[in-house]
Amino acid sequence: MGDKAGTRVFKKSSPNCKVTVYLGKRDFVDHLDQVDPVDGVILVDPEYLKDRKVFVTLTCAFRYGREDLDVLGLSFRKDLYISTFQAFPPIAEERKANSRLQERLLKKLGQQAHPFYFTIPQNLPCSVTLQPGPEDTGKACGVDFEIRAFCAKSIEEKIHKRNSVRLVIRKVQYAPEKPGPQPMVETTRSFLMSDRSLHLEASLDKELYYHGEPISVNVHVTNNSTKTVKRLKISVRQYADICLFSTAQYKCPVAQVEADDQVSSSSTFCKVYTLTPTLDKNREKRGLALDGKLKHEDTNLASSTIVKDVTNKEVLGILVSYRVKVKLVISRGGDVSVELPFVLMHPKPTELPISRPQSAVPDSDPPIDTNLIEFETNSFSQDDDFVFEDFARLRLKGMADDKDDDC
Repeated sequence: MGDKAGTRVFKKSSPNCKVTVYLGKRDFVDHLDQVDPVDGVILVDPEYLKDRKVFVTLTCAFRYGREDLDVLGLSFRKDLYISTFQAFPPIAEERKANSRLQERLLKKLGQQAHPFYFTIPQNLPCSVTLQPGPEDTGKACGVDFEIRAFCAKSIEEKIHKRNSVRLVIRKVQYAPEKPGPQPMVETTRSFLMSDRSLHLEASLDKELYYHGEPISVNVHVTNNSTKTVKRLKISVRQYADICLFSTAQYKCPVAQVEADDQVSSSSTFCKVYTLTPTLDKNREKRGLALDGKLKHEDTNLASSTIVKDVTNKEVLGILVSYRVKVKLVISRGGDVSVELPFVLMHPKPTELPISRPQSAVPDSDPPIDTNLIEFETNSFSQDDDFVFEDFARLRLKGMADDKDDDC
């Protein structure tokens, strides 16, 4: 192939190897004003196709229960969005201009290859996985996007695993280029039978943090009261708003520190506490929201969800946010606390990675993996310079491979 690596393309075939889907990437970025288009190519064996049609569907689903609990006709899954595209025979009204990658793939794969296109609506949530418990099996709960391609005489026909392709893609967001103002909050607490008060002020060094970055919490206490602050509790909390049939909010601490720092009456106190929220210290917490996960890849705590229009009540799925809580434990006076919202996300890469938003973009081209399949080309044209990689399935760690493995 020469010294220069070719264009990487992900592919996945049906169990009978008669239908193959090609995609240029697995992560599709929500830029707030628009989402990356989903455009790929499907290759079908003409002898197998015969008089049938070729369909491709894009589904955004929220699974809120384990698959093994789907009994008696009940399914713990809600489809938030379904779109169907007829790739062959093509419908003139649905045809769009092919992307450069589609043109190159169509040229290489021949006449039996057909393009398909989808536009992900902006009101759909990003891909989020809820961390399973130790005994959980099957597909994890959460929001995922799935492309399915199959042959059938009509869209209503039952889909068989042997002649269909299912692959999971992700909708992701990256940190905004301009972070918000530095978070700062203060409160004053007066006590019964006392005309003097306690003043608490807390601030973060910035509003936007990247995954794995330490968070510095500046705490300043002015205690003019007769009470004594016995200790301080600082915690980072993840809030997950589950928007489905109704809206519910779940919170989970992902980093915390408890200090025996005391603030006596008529004194002041100032200290900076450092916390680093990471998944490594929270792997046993069932239901914790994580970034959407692909097979063979680790993940991280779910990134903050940025909603362009906060008044839009049609946004469904899981909306993730983070806050730092500072709590003062007062002797015989209860607690005094404040919360500081902040944003936890991945930085926007210079060049978007093919599939791994949680890892840094390497400075140089990575070596070609043995799992990549290189096709010999008959010319030295850049248009033929492809490296095909088998598409990974979404599967929980330790699960046995599906019966419909790639050929």
